[in-house]
Amino acid sequence: MTSRDGSARDCLADRGAWGKMLLERVDLLDRVLDTHAAELAADFTGYHNHCYRVLNLCAAQVPGLGNDGATLGQFALAAAFHDLGIWTAHTFDYLAPSAALACDHLACAGHGGREEITAMIGEHHKITRYRGAGAGLVEPFRRADWIDVSLGVLSFGLPRAHLRALFARWPNAGFHKRLAQLTWQRFRRHPLSPIPVLKW
Repeated sequence: MTSRDGSARDCLADRGAWGKMLLERVDLLDRVLDTHAAELAADFTGYHNHCYRVLNLCAAQVPGLGNDGATLGQFALAAAFHDLGIWTAHTFDYLAPSAALACDHLACAGHGGREEITAMIGEHHKITRYRGAGAGLVEPFRRADWIDVSLGVLSFGLPRAHLRALFARWPNAGFHKRLAQLTWQRFRRHPLSPIPVLKW
């Protein structure tokens, strides 16, 4: 299925356990990830799968997302870039580098939605609910990332069967293990600021 603006294409080929179609392929997301495959290196599959789980968790909260090309494109770009600064800037304080990568991409590609995408990236580790500008995009994205990072301990009301279907379709592939390693490395170097990306 090709989106109205052509920025993303989703192939709704598989029906999840909860009865909704999964976003199986989004070209915009794939293109960004492929561009950074060398930097992601051995972590490529883990991050790729994390991005697809996050995107599908956004779709689970935003009715009709798969049929809204412009909004899907914004979520796809936020998903692609939201943690990339870990690998491109070699830092665990990665929100600003990740947002900068997204802005560079948007400027080069002529995409709109800069404020919304950078807000999704900048606020996705906020612990409490986001109520600022663009909350209709930022809050579902924040929740989606928390659901995935918590391995579904936080579900925000989404069916457990759906979460199991997502992890079955896009396995962890070492992503959470890698996050634990990075957290430990950061703690050893900065014990007073082990997870600098968290926001209240």
